[in-house]
Amino acid sequence: MFLDWLERRIDTFAPFDDGRMPPKSVLGFAGFYLRPIRGALAILFVVAVLAGSVEASLYLLMGWFIDLLNKADRATLWQEHGTGLMLAAGLLLVVRPITIWLHEILSNQLIVPQATNQIRWRTHLYTLGHSLSYFQADFAGRLANRVVQVGPAVRELAVVFIDTLLYVAIYAVTAVGLFGSISLWLALPVVVWIAAYAALTRWFVPRARSRSLLTADTRSALIGRIVDSYTNILTVKLFARDREERAAVRDAVDVHTKAYLHQFRLVSSTTTLLGLLNSLLILSTASVCVILWQRGGMTTGEASAGLALVLRLMAMSGWVMQTVRGIFENVGVIQESMQTIARPHAINDRPDAGTLAISGGDIRFENVGFHYGRDDASIIEGLNLHIRAGEKVGLVGVSGAGKTTITALLLRLHDLETGRILVDGQDIAGVTQGSLRSAIAMVTQDTSLLHRSIRDNIAYGRPDATIAEVERAARLAQADTFIRDLVDHKGRTGYDAQVGERGVKLSGGQRQRIAIARVILKDAPILILDEATSALDSQVEAAIQESLDTLMQGKTVLAIAHRLSTIAALDRLIVLDAGRIIEEGTHAELIASGGLYARLWARQSGGFLGDATEAPAYGNAAE
Repeated sequence: MFLDWLERRIDTFAPFDDGRMPPKSVLGFAGFYLRPIRGALAILFVVAVLAGSVEASLYLLMGWFIDLLNKADRATLWQEHGTGLMLAAGLLLVVRPITIWLHEILSNQLIVPQATNQIRWRTHLYTLGHSLSYFQADFAGRLANRVVQVGPAVRELAVVFIDTLLYVAIYAVTAVGLFGSISLWLALPVVVWIAAYAALTRWFVPRARSRSLLTADTRSALIGRIVDSYTNILTVKLFARDREERAAVRDAVDVHTKAYLHQFRLVSSTTTLLGLLNSLLILSTASVCVILWQRGGMTTGEASAGLALVLRLMAMSGWVMQTVRGIFENVGVIQESMQTIARPHAINDRPDAGTLAISGGDIRFENVGFHYGRDDASIIEGLNLHIRAGEKVGLVGVSGAGKTTITALLLRLHDLETGRILVDGQDIAGVTQGSLRSAIAMVTQDTSLLHRSIRDNIAYGRPDATIAEVERAARLAQADTFIRDLVDHKGRTGYDAQVGERGVKLSGGQRQRIAIARVILKDAPILILDEATSALDSQVEAAIQESLDTLMQGKTVLAIAHRLSTIAALDRLIVLDAGRIIEEGTHAELIASGGLYARLWARQSGGFLGDATEAPAYGNAAE
């Protein structure tokens, strides 16, 4: 019962400001994520001081006990020293076990699991808030590795510091205090050893930090390279590039190994120097003890206790040096993770951002300008476009004309450089990103599914949907038949079957039908179709067309298709070239004008599109 209560004191998922950027210094970054558990760390500190003091006192107790056996009368031992012996027994049997128990439950039940995963959770939420371009610029595996590894690294920085360095400090103070009370000459070797140990640590730490950062960075690069190979395994197999992928991973392993070896050269040299220091300490302390004992300056028990303390310090010194190295390995991990995590969000909701209120779905692009960070290559320049509520508009143009960029700007996946975009009269920069994207449903050409069940993937835009609603959307998307035949590797069937990472267990057409079902279920007032049926064969596309026509009724639609016949019957077609509108009108008007659209149509009509009189796919040909 007590442990259950204790384990609930730190809430892993406690509310916090997930948009606040963590500091960019190691201590600031660690303090930012340790702040919620600072009370628990303070308690652990107090208990660690108590436990360390009890442990150190055992050596003093040993010296007292040896002297007692040397001096006490055997016949009157219990009468004269019984109280002291019982108190010593109480320290061993009651106080020491209680302090150990308190330390362990505070560390293992209160702090370590909860703090580790709380840090992971908070860094994950902050990372999710980064823009699309942030994720496109890095390996997914490396990003995930940095989020996962930073939790234990930050936690270890605090807990190990309290547990290890505090213990050593207590032992060192106890040893100096004991020796100083006997003779300053006896305390001198320990004081000199402490100073030399501090100097060695000061020399070791910055070198360990830089080499640990390099090791952590090469480890993340290795993980990213491996995950990249696994994620794109189909491409690797299709192009028979197994040998090249092995070579790429081998190179990453080799670089990581060299960084690791460089780090451990430092460890080897430091450990050797520490061994020499420890040998000098025990030799000098033992020599002074012999001289003082011969002169009657110390008892046998004091000498035994002092030498035991020195031996304990020596044993702990190697442990502490390894711990310090571990701390700075964690510092390297934190620094590496900070490079990824502690960046400002490129796209933020304004402090006064409201919720988008949709009244019809009217969209206006007013003098919009945008490029992807290349000053000499504008993608969208001075774009003015009005899409009336309920209007179905097609975007036409060669690859790179800016069609997909326009839809990305409408979704506010990038911020504009000039101009503004209005939805029902509201500037999208002034509303929350969540409310904006909730009002827009989109089917993309490159459909990526989550590694979850079919039901979860279809209901992704409407998590509260019933299974009946999910199945209805699947039937409208012509997906119900193949879904019911699915069986995954764990024997789950139908809507419970898992689709594999990015939906790899399904064909392209099946994934696209799942995506269409997801959009049907979401039923948003604004609909974007970016090559929505490109992965479907003609028979399935014809079967699904009625559902798409029904889906588009009463909605504002923005459609992109390279097969012009699929968008020819929309209310209006916008022809783009280099981010500018060069033509607009109905299919018939654009054919009659003889411009770029007419040339594209003529080029395609002799191939898979048929002639200009063929019934288009989106909308009604009579419109």
